Amino acid sequence: MTNSIQHHISLKTYNTFGVEVFCKDFLIIDHENQLPILFKEDVFSSEFFVLGGGSNVLFTRNYNGLILHIGNKGITHFIKDNFVYITAKGGEVWNDFVQYCVKHNFGGVENMALIPGTVGASPIQNIGAYGTELMDVFYSCQAFDTTTGAFTTFHNEDCQFTYRDSIFKSTHKGRFIITSVTYKLHLQHKINSSYGAIAMELQKNGISYPTIKDIAEVVSRIRVEKLPDPSTIGNAGSFFKNPIIPTITFKELQKKYPGIIFYTVDEDHVKLAAGWLIEACGWKGKIDGNVAVWKNQALVITNLGNATGSEIYTISSKIMNDVYKKFGLTLEREVNIL
Repeated sequence: MTNSIQHHISLKTYNTFGVEVFCKDFLIIDHENQLPILFKEDVFSSEFFVLGGGSNVLFTRNYNGLILHIGNKGITHFIKDNFVYITAKGGEVWNDFVQYCVKHNFGGVENMALIPGTVGASPIQNIGAYGTELMDVFYSCQAFDTTTGAFTTFHNEDCQFTYRDSIFKSTHKGRFIITSVTYKLHLQHKINSSYGAIAMELQKNGISYPTIKDIAEVVSRIRVEKLPDPSTIGNAGSFFKNPIIPTITFKELQKKYPGIIFYTVDEDHVKLAAGWLIEACGWKGKIDGNVAVWKNQALVITNLGNATGSEIYTISSKIMNDVYKKFGLTLEREVNIL
């Protein structure tokens, strides 16, 4: 298998920021059976990084190790009682999986249409959008343990999901390679159209009783309007997490900034719109050298063509500093920094 390892490979086309960096070694994993062989060859004792769609990573330097690009494919499903269980290989493009569900009229992931990345990456940061999170539909995943050489199954409760986080991003960061994910969707799915932007778009199109397909199409349109296409403008989607703060802290901020955008998490916590905070600091549409904050969504940092990862990282630090100075809040990067 190691005969397939390539050397000194450009990662420009493997990261959605379009940053030009090189890796020492590069290997495409098109079948999970390759992983135990690599383990026996002691590949995982050296530096390595698992790369899916490259939509949640910022390379700030050349990578002096092995990049494992997950490329295994396949989607299957079966129905039991009132649920459908859908298993997708880790290398499947997330939106292809969503469209598979829409085609079969399986509801539960349509609000997450057009999120960039792969199926294998979806549990790592508990992806979500427009009122739905992966943890709501996640049943289990198969993962390869690079420290023992064995495959392990993680169920929902094992993953310790929280907002844009999981055990794979914290305690077990870098240890497991997710090779497939199984989702559990209810056959009597209830459409979730309560999110403001979705409701407005449905009303604009005269849709009173939306279908699963309607929601997927509406969400896709909203994302296309708000977010730049990474195939033409380098970006990684939302660069920062929406901060969750105590309600008592929020009430003090709201007195000073009545227009602050928020979402109630529970009676003790509120989630703030990081894009609003960044825009209030004057960053929306701002250009700084080869880097720009997207004109339609301040959460998105873009590469104007020739930016380095370090330049993008520096802009993100400036944004974080300005938000802290104005609001006393520390933004957290959603993107992995290498």
